[in-house]
Amino acid sequence: MKREAPSWFNHRSALTLAVSICVVAFSATDAPAQRRRLPRTTTRSGTTHARAAQPSPATPTQTSSGRSITVSTQANAAVWVDGVRRGTTDASGKLQVKLAPGRHTLRVRAVGFAERTLALLPAQRGALSVVLTKTTDEAELAFQQAEDARERGNAQAAVELYRQALKLRPRFAAAHLGLARALEAQEDFDAALEEVAAARRDRPVYAEASAVEGRLLRSQADADGALAAYQRALREARGFQPEAYTGMGIVYEDKGRYEDAVAAFRKALAQLSDTEPVVYELLGRNLEKLERWKEAVAAYEKYLALAPTGAHASAINSIIDQLRKQAAEAEQQPPN
Repeated sequence: MKREAPSWFNHRSALTLAVSICVVAFSATDAPAQRRRLPRTTTRSGTTHARAAQPSPATPTQTSSGRSITVSTQANAAVWVDGVRRGTTDASGKLQVKLAPGRHTLRVRAVGFAERTLALLPAQRGALSVVLTKTTDEAELAFQQAEDARERGNAQAAVELYRQALKLRPRFAAAHLGLARALEAQEDFDAALEEVAAARRDRPVYAEASAVEGRLLRSQADADGALAAYQRALREARGFQPEAYTGMGIVYEDKGRYEDAVAAFRKALAQLSDTEPVVYELLGRNLEKLERWKEAVAAYEKYLALAPTGAHASAINSIIDQLRKQAAEAEQQPPN
């Protein structure tokens, strides 16, 4: 049964536009830090919108099971687990993170300090002190300043700082990829692809670079090229690359392959530990297109649980009300 445009269609139109291209950076070495301010989504036209607010940096990452660790290090330090940004330490230098069973890799970066990576053993839990060493490496410091500028939305300053870092250290894959992201924010997609290629020359197996390449190719309407890049990212990351899964879901949606999109978004969510509410929004949208109303409601409700005051919360609440009505109507329909 096809729906007529409901009275809340203006909410649906605005929401669809706001997430038409989900620029999510699930952060490996160079991904933009996902600070718990309003992250951003970019529309096909390049217009930016505030994405849903996420939990406080010091709030434990929510997962259904597993152990937790409390990282203790410098204040305002970025923390990654298995290449996925988990947040920023609070003023006391602490961040609690929940982990799925098994081995993991922890990475910590603070401005002015050398980045540090540690292996987390399956039995490790509780407090974990990560001591960082101050750095005087000018290229690294310029790179850190560039990352900070990009996180704050100052793409032009970021471009200049990344180029400064690359002048000091030409073979700097992370800086090339950071520059690609900054150029993407300026919609200079050709130059951004050149920086991705430079990053891959410096680091031939670079899953995040492949994921960024996929997003850039999608921006240039090369859907097949984007899928190939995302699939390469997954091979390079041995299957753990939520940015690639999210990008694939968006390409599949563009192609009308909604079942494939749902599967890709679910894989991304399984790897993200609920750090990106917007992916639940994307999942809900595709479940709607499949007329799986109850599942769509569940996805949207998860978005609201993670981002109750998010930029799209009001529109999603209206959508949920309508979907519940449609689910009830569908149940009352006699079988064919």
